[in-house]
Amino acid sequence: MAVTVEIDQKSGFCGGVIRAIGKAEEFLDSGREGTLYSLGAIVHNEAELARLGSKGLVAIDKDGLKDAAGRTVLIRAHGEPPQTYEKARELGVRLIDCTCPVVLKLQASIREAYARLHSGATHGQLIIFGKIGHAEVLGLVGQVNGDALVVENMPMLLDAVREGKIDFNSPIEVFSQTTKSPSGYAELCDAIRQKMASEDLLVVHNTICSQVSSRHAQLRDFSRSHDIIIFVAGHASSNGKVLCELCRSENERTYHIGSTDDLRKEWFRENDRVGVCGATSTPKWLLEDVAKKILEG
Repeated sequence: MAVTVEIDQKSGFCGGVIRAIGKAEEFLDSGREGTLYSLGAIVHNEAELARLGSKGLVAIDKDGLKDAAGRTVLIRAHGEPPQTYEKARELGVRLIDCTCPVVLKLQASIREAYARLHSGATHGQLIIFGKIGHAEVLGLVGQVNGDALVVENMPMLLDAVREGKIDFNSPIEVFSQTTKSPSGYAELCDAIRQKMASEDLLVVHNTICSQVSSRHAQLRDFSRSHDIIIFVAGHASSNGKVLCELCRSENERTYHIGSTDDLRKEWFRENDRVGVCGATSTPKWLLEDVAKKILEG
């Protein structure tokens, strides 16, 4: 099969994930404790988790934090709510805080907006465009003790409107999870704007990570310029789902895989120009392994 393969050079770990994994490897390679606990999966990619697990990284949930009392725990790039830090202090847990600087800035902006919205006689509302239950969103909502409305998409927004959960006569400030779709966010904000009693009551914050935002436009071009797209991402990756669907919207021959084991020969045609790309949680080494396997046939 005389296919050609190109790896998207913009795909792969974002800066926040690179920083978190680098900190984890630095600690594990030092041999200080042998085991490093991560509060949740450090990255939503099964292959990379297996690699780091072989070095001694163990993922735990919040209930498991007590089992790490007196040990070292890494806070991943997604960030955490203030309550997590309080619990860690109570348990004597040493933290390696790898919260992405972009997420830290967003957390601070949400706290500031909440203070503004509740400083006068008329209380306003915070709306967050994000995936309910996502680690980053839990951290964001935790900044204001849960007093924010999270909407994942337009149907969810319309449901909230029908149920009277949004007061369009009062101030509203809107934020987005850093890895959400820029076009989806714009659509949601436009819908809110059209329903406001006055546009002066609405503040929309541009909080999608610039790396994610620029990747959307670049991936559209990449998908159109190839016959087939092999999109590599962990199946739990929220960013991966968004970006894979974006590729599929431009190229119907888009296939989502988690590893080389998921590749199927019947997907490929003779002389295909194959594009290999991935999410912000996909390691470069995995993209390279996939490209090599495709060329081997």
